[in-house]
Amino acid sequence: MEFLLLTELNLEVFGNITTKEIIGAIPLVNDTKKLLENEYQRLINQLEFQTKNDLKKLLEQQQIANKHINSRPGAMALAQDKIRLFTEYNQKYIQTITKKLQDP
Repeated sequence: MEFLLLTELNLEVFGNITTKEIIGAIPLVNDTKKLLENEYQRLINQLEFQTKNDLKKLLEQQQIANKHINSRPGAMALAQDKIRLFTEYNQKYIQTITKKLQDP
């Protein structure tokens, strides 16, 4: 069984939201949804000020974060509903970054 290092639990995977907030029991699902929605809006607003190079880096970071959250061994024991919420919001964010990169 693989254990997460404390640094991995504190890794920010969606703005200021950490791994432990997504895979842990706390916060509850409803609270996690509010956190993700608020963070998504904040992140989207920040995209306006990013260069194409910064957007490429953000895109890469979010793809890595997605793999990080969705590659946990024994993930069935984790909060699957929260992982699905994270994946949903992360995919929306990735799509927004991708679209912004394609804009002239």
